[in-house]
Amino acid sequence: MGWTRRGTMAAMSAAAATSGRAATAPAIFDAAVIGAGVFGAWTAWTLKQAGLRVALVDAYGAGHARASSGGESRVIRVSYGGDPLYSPMARDSLAAWDALSARQGLPILHRTGVLWFSPSDDEYMKKSLAWLETSGLPHKAFDRAGLAAAWPQAVFREGESGFLEQASGALIAGRGVQSVVRDAGLQPVILQAGPPRRAGDAYELAPGLSAHSLVYACGPWLPKVFPDLLAGRIVPTRQEVYHFGAAPGDDRFTPAHLPVWADFNNGDLVYGFPDLEGQGFKFAFDAHGPLVDPDTQSRQPSPDGVARARTYLARRFPALAEAPLIHARVCQYENSSNGDFLIDRLPGDDRVWLVGGGSGHGFKHGPAVGRLVADHVLDPGKPVEPRFSLAAKAATQKREIY
Repeated sequence: MGWTRRGTMAAMSAAAATSGRAATAPAIFDAAVIGAGVFGAWTAWTLKQAGLRVALVDAYGAGHARASSGGESRVIRVSYGGDPLYSPMARDSLAAWDALSARQGLPILHRTGVLWFSPSDDEYMKKSLAWLETSGLPHKAFDRAGLAAAWPQAVFREGESGFLEQASGALIAGRGVQSVVRDAGLQPVILQAGPPRRAGDAYELAPGLSAHSLVYACGPWLPKVFPDLLAGRIVPTRQEVYHFGAAPGDDRFTPAHLPVWADFNNGDLVYGFPDLEGQGFKFAFDAHGPLVDPDTQSRQPSPDGVARARTYLARRFPALAEAPLIHARVCQYENSSNGDFLIDRLPGDDRVWLVGGGSGHGFKHGPAVGRLVADHVLDPGKPVEPRFSLAAKAATQKREIY
């Protein structure tokens, strides 16, 4: 583990500030969470709520630009084709995000609604709609004529239908993660942590910073920390996101007139946002991009990607076909083999947890994941959800979760 004097002093200072001890005395926390992204932040928040002394560690800081949890916005929706695991997690997380947003000076949750549209015979969509109906969640279904009447700025094809999740919408990502950390009363320690290093009955992350339990929630950096275990099982891929600017005075693409939307066609997903907080009309292709290193990949959008984006706009939102690209972001997914999360113990060590595999859909689930991980830390005997287990993570990518 490559400690630097600067990192060590920062760790000792942050530990002292959290523990109330002198900077020269070691701090042994109940738990240390490595990774201040959405999973790590909510885990630390929940452990703090349970009364534990918690250290939060990140190589770059909470909500930073290179993180899978950084950036402007993320979709929060509850439709998962009726999946019995993720739909309830998303519903419960929506309530937690709403409560956090209400406590902040600036909103984190924007309830724009989430509009899904697809061919009318799509089974995933039918199951999603059935789950909404069974769960009693507010929604409204549309045939193609209804879609065209409600949102004339979009082009809907013959044979398509859709539905609006009326209580869902968008989360402000980077600010949201930072708000979770601030709400927990935590100051992240800027430190590049390595694999677990035992020091008596605790684990030493750096001189002066130790903990009895560890949670590694470092997203696309997980396979870099545990290459022999996770290489090929957690795979970072390059993902481009585009923000286009509508014409002056054109309000058709603002939240007042357009919800968050998801175009789902036989597993091919494109999703987007209205102009939230002045960031422009944002959208992205959900298909996994090429494998990347999150530390060194280029953060510049590719000409081919921008051209593909304009082709899509010309088909679905023709008024934006020639709109200026006002900015773009390159981030990364951290994919498991089928899209299920990883929440399991490090083999051979019951007090070290591996948490990740957000797979592009994980951000919304931060509160539910944090609660589940905290439950495991507090109750070592709690069984691991089989779908989240390390054993269920293969090295061959076969996506099943959307």
